[in-house]
Parts: sequence; C-alpha cells; structure tokens
Amino acid sequence: MKMRVFASTKPGYVLPVENALLLAGHEAGICYMKDDFDAILAEPRTRTMNRVRGTVGSGHHSVSGHASYCLVLEGLPKIIAMLLNNEKDYNTSEKSARYTKMETTEEEQRIYDKWINIFQVLIKAKYPQINEKTIEKLAMENARYFISVFTPATTMGYTVDLRQVNYLIGFCEKMYTEQTNDPFMIALKPWLVELADLFRDVFNVDGLRDNKGRGFSLFGTRVRRESVDENYCVNYFGTFSQLAQAQRHRSLNYEMLIPSLDDCQFYVPPILDGGDPMLREEYLADMESLKHRFPQGMLIHINERGPIENFCMKCNERLCGAAQREICIQTEATLQKLMSGAIEDDYPEVYQELAKYDGKTKCQFGYYVCDRPCPLGPKQAFTRLI
Repeated sequence: MKMRVFASTKPGYVLPVENALLLAGHEAGICYMKDDFDAILAEPRTRTMNRVRGTVGSGHHSVSGHASYCLVLEGLPKIIAMLLNNEKDYNTSEKSARYTKMETTEEEQRIYDKWINIFQVLIKAKYPQINEKTIEKLAMENARYFISVFTPATTMGYTVDLRQVNYLIGFCEKMYTEQTNDPFMIALKPWLVELADLFRDVFNVDGLRDNKGRGFSLFGTRVRRESVDENYCVNYFGTFSQLAQAQRHRSLNYEMLIPSLDDCQFYVPPILDGGDPMLREEYLADMESLKHRFPQGMLIHINERGPIENFCMKCNERLCGAAQREICIQTEATLQKLMSGAIEDDYPEVYQELAKYDGKTKCQFGYYVCDRPCPLGPKQAFTRLI
C-alpha cells in the first residue's frame, strides 16, 4: 500500500471555491477512472468542471466534501454553536463559557455579576480546601446559567467542508422562511439569516443543497419512546449548558424540545439547597426575570440515543469530578436507568458492559491515569455541590 498527499489545508490561504470544486471533480473522477489518478490530474480543466456540474446536479454531493475551510466565527450566540455542533460534520475549538467572564446585556450582566460573587462566597465556605482561582472558575461556571443562549459572546474555530457549509445554508433558509409564533424560533431567525448570509457570500454553490429533506438535527418533533438493548433511547430534562457539553460526543444523537415560557423551569445549582431558602428563591426569581431571553439554565427536554458502546465512551469522559456537575450526574443517572429493569436477564452482555462503570469515575476504571486531579477527588464526583 502507498500513500500520496495531493492537497492540504494551508494557513493564511483561502481556497477559491472554484478550486475546491476542481478538487471535487478530481475525487469524483476516481469513481470512473480507466487509467490511474495521474491521468485525472492531467485532464483538461473543462472536463473536470463538467464532471463537477454533473455530480452536483445528480445529487452525488459527497465528492464536494473533500475540500475543507477553517473559519473563526466571532460574536456567535451559544445556540448557533449548538446548531453547528449537533450536525457532527465539523471540527471546532470553542471559547468556553464555563470559565470565561462574560459580557452581555445590562440586564443579564447585573444578575450574572451578582451571582458570581454569591457563588464565590458559598463555594469558599463549603469547600475551603479549593484554591481561589478554582473557586472563581466554578463561580463563573454556575453563574453562566443566567446567560442567554442568544447572547453573542462565543468565539469558535470551525472547520467545515464545502458540501456541509452549503447544506447549512439550506438548513438556515428552510428554517427562517417557515412561519411560526414560537418565541424561541422568532428569536433564532435573525441569527439564521445572518449565518446564511455569511456563508453564502463566500461558499455558495448553486444546486449544492441537501436533497433528502433534512434540516438542523437539534430540534426534535416529538417525544421519543425510551428503550434499551444493543442501542438505547432515553429522555430527560437538562439545561442548554448541559446539552452543549453532551452533544460534543458526536457518536451519540441529541434532540431538544423547548418548553413554553408559561411552563418553564430552571436548574438550581445544588450548593443553593440546604442553606438559606431565601437565596434559592432569589436565584429562581432572577431566572424568571430572564426567561424571555432563554437563559442557559432553562430546563429543556433532551432526547439521547445511540449504541451502548458509544454511551460507554461518554462515561469515559463525563463520569469525572472535573466534568460539569450537571452532565456528570445525568450520565450516572442514565447509566442506572440503562442497567435497571429486565436488561440483566434479556441482554446480559450489555448489562455486564455497563456494570464496568457503575459507581466509578474515569480515574477508577483501571486504564486512565489523570495528570490533573479534580479539586475534590473522585470520591466526591457524584456528591459534590458544584
């Protein structure tokens, strides 16, 4: 076997779309070539581009996915990052809102800053062994629940191929042209228009749109029935923040359903429980005052499904004392749900695979050595309040 590299990403260079299509034409030629690949590279440009037009017109779009672009998206709302990440066909490097001091609207900023200070006091009192820098980070992680998913505060490095970015243009067009009275969708539409315009100005290829009737995969259309065997399907309520963490496991499928503003609830960090009840009520009142902006701490209906082996990979990441508490606890709860009932009798191999993770954190699995121990140690991974 031999290998040759005939194209690559080049820093500081923007590949013209026509050249990206030329690359697609060369790749498409492999499917039909009579000689060797060098003959395809040597053929007239017009012949290659005619082949490209044929593949685009016939819906054979995969060859247009060979050329990729590295983008930096700034002033990005969290919800747009979530839409892009849920499509799986990407690589991203995203500015974390967990440990970044946020700047937002005056209304949100006042509440966000107030709760950073409150959480710092609470965490220091409860866990005096944690250093000041870590306390500050944990306070920001909890306070960011007040930040709207529409706040344009995210920066993301995003690598995407030519086919996918054109599909995304189509997904945006499909969604922002639909009539709706839903407050969430009304708030989302201007961002979809802006995203589509940005992509269209640089990457648009006529005819290169999804032809299978698909749209953004993040939005569910129904409550799915729970099941477990070699594959699983579970439903639970979690925050936008948790879902944004979870969907980075691209081997699993995630959907969300947004509650009515008249019937919404919010995640309460457990460090507020068991203490001053007035402080908990103040937290919920502040959340309620921001609900029209869809704060990240709003509880949404989440569906998660995939092969059991891929859930085990999630356990390897999220059953950890350094992971976001909410997703750590939810992963453990999902593990217990999958192990419960008749699965031990009906699918003993599946049960035995899941049982390897029961009650353990990833540093206790026997094959992972952590060089950055979590602040409270593995014994408090599931009992910690932050």
